Amino acid sequence: MTNQSLLSTAVFARSHAVIKLALMTLLLAPALTLASVGVDPWVNDQLNRSGSAEFIVGLKARADLDSARNETDLLTRRTQMVERLQQTAEASQAGLRDFLDSAGVEYRSFWITNAIWVRGDRQTLDALRARGDVEWIYANPEVPLQMPTVAFDRPDAPDAIEWNITLVGAPDVWAAGVTGEGAVIGGQDTGYDWDHPALINQYRGWNGASADHNYNWHDSIHVDNGLCSGDSTEPCDDNNHGTHTMGTMVGDDGGSNQIGVAPGAKWIGCRNMNAGNGTPASYMECFQWFIAPTDLNGENPNPAMAPHVINNSWACPPSEGCATPDMLRETVNNVVNAGILVVVSAGNEGSACSTVANQPAIYELSFSVGSTTSSDTASGFSSRGPVTVDGSNRMKPDISAPGSGIRSSVRNGGYSSFNGTSMAAPHVAALTALMISADPSLAGQLDTIRERIQNNALDLTSAQTCGGVPGSAVPNNTFGHGRIRAYNSVFEEFFDQGFESTP
Repeated sequence: MTNQSLLSTAVFARSHAVIKLALMTLLLAPALTLASVGVDPWVNDQLNRSGSAEFIVGLKARADLDSARNETDLLTRRTQMVERLQQTAEASQAGLRDFLDSAGVEYRSFWITNAIWVRGDRQTLDALRARGDVEWIYANPEVPLQMPTVAFDRPDAPDAIEWNITLVGAPDVWAAGVTGEGAVIGGQDTGYDWDHPALINQYRGWNGASADHNYNWHDSIHVDNGLCSGDSTEPCDDNNHGTHTMGTMVGDDGGSNQIGVAPGAKWIGCRNMNAGNGTPASYMECFQWFIAPTDLNGENPNPAMAPHVINNSWACPPSEGCATPDMLRETVNNVVNAGILVVVSAGNEGSACSTVANQPAIYELSFSVGSTTSSDTASGFSSRGPVTVDGSNRMKPDISAPGSGIRSSVRNGGYSSFNGTSMAAPHVAALTALMISADPSLAGQLDTIRERIQNNALDLTSAQTCGGVPGSAVPNNTFGHGRIRAYNSVFEEFFDQGFESTP
């Protein structure tokens, strides 16, 4: 493995005697203590049931990113961060990878967080727990996607510009000459029907005559499932969910299907779920690819090809094995610190308080999105804050957008209407693209982008008090700062000069 490789998998056949010798040698090393590293209970349960388990091994070494984060030039900042993260992982993982190689244990190395995915047995786990360079061992369970419901109250036939696109004010932005040109949106989801009529012309890998998927697509699912092959070399959606979310961001077939907020933006994608089931490792792999996209061989990472914003309409709940709130925190923080906005659906566990409880929506640096209806009320399913699972009492969601009865693209060139915060978050990712298209200097200025979206949102209140914050206050734990308004956010500077804002 070289530090130019995003992913390394080593699976070597060895005799049982060699494996046992390597493990026992490690276990008997005098400087190590077996119980020094905690293990997620899910791992032990899985080992007891089947004798083997997947788990993620986090190492203690951390890259020094302070000076890189202070770089004012966005590409320089991101490039330095990637180099330092890769160098730290390469150096600190060398001994552990040597052990795994010699023991014939399957693994995959990451640098976005200094961690290694491992498939091993009890002896392997005990050996890893005893190592002085290991900080934690987390579970890597399959996490079922929280599927949106079909919205039967809305037709699947074209409705010119869809109501939700009009409601957030996107057509007013288009009329001013801004449709998203120059901005790049990333999506990690169930995959994408890339040649869908509403998506193909916005795909960065399509030049109008031929496709080049290098740097524009990555598959973090490495097994076939009948609908998509593992390590697919072109975008594939085995569900519908991903194609639907991308349609809300950029969808426009050039005719009557105007379903996207930023139809002039380009998109790139990563599949992080296998038939609707993701794992912490597959989520990490996509985040890692986005910060420095690679060719289809996973080589030659290039931070200059990273998107401006990533939509994440998925969750990793404690009930499915993401038991520690910190499972994906460092990964998200590194992506955000590299100047890429991480937009996340708040979750569909509403309407009680403190139902924003899943990663990555709970994180401070995630821009978490609640769902509203066509009448600007809170969708009943939309999760509320504050976040209590990590003890932070953090207000969430940060912002809201339409998520009830959203018509968008689905597999095989079709269209359908879904309900969910998965449908709300893409509006915010696409609004980010409109803002950067209008003012390219906003690229990487994530605090400014968030503040402008929040400050220009339509104030929404409710009768619900959560976390001691009355619903009559703005922001609140039902809507955050309110429902997005695209024109106001994109052209905020003009309002200070006496121009009119939109409702």
